[in-house]
Amino acid sequence: RIVVPGNHDVPLYRVWERFLSPLGKYQRIVQSDLEPSYVDGEIAVLGINTARALTFKGGRINKEQMASIERRLKPLGAAVTKVVVTHHPFDVPDDSGDVDLVGRAKKAMAVFSDCGVDLLLSGHFHVSQSGETWRDAIAGYSALAVQAGTATSTRGRGEENSFNVVRIARSEIVVERWAFDRDARAFGPAG
Repeated sequence: RIVVPGNHDVPLYRVWERFLSPLGKYQRIVQSDLEPSYVDGEIAVLGINTARALTFKGGRINKEQMASIERRLKPLGAAVTKVVVTHHPFDVPDDSGDVDLVGRAKKAMAVFSDCGVDLLLSGHFHVSQSGETWRDAIAGYSALAVQAGTATSTRGRGEENSFNVVRIARSEIVVERWAFDRDARAFGPAG
């Protein structure tokens, strides 16, 4: 299980808490590790905290985080599927229009290219979609960018509540969207 905090985990109106311990409640209730990971001989999944106290909804990645990603993923080689999990997206499919990506997205994408990151998992926009990276294209590099909808929030952006099931094999990545069916009162594969 890889869980990362998002902008709603930072207290908006409790100003002192926002600046002194912005993710303290998250760490007490959800998990203490803000950047969990899992690595074995087939897959490496790195959770990266992009939530920040000084922004209301935007996210950011810093130089230390990018150096950590490079240090941990680059030595693994091409045989390992490399996944980066964040709340805020670094890129989204090209039909998304003009959206606010995570701060330093272009620099991070260069690091991802250098490390051979295969899959970017994120949320934030409450709309599910997937496609290849394309913004600020890097010659010879592309990753699959997968946006999760929202499983529990009422802020669905015109889309029913949903989540993604991601299946990874050596030669392919399959993304299946599961949506909430109000009549059945259950989640199921969406068509």
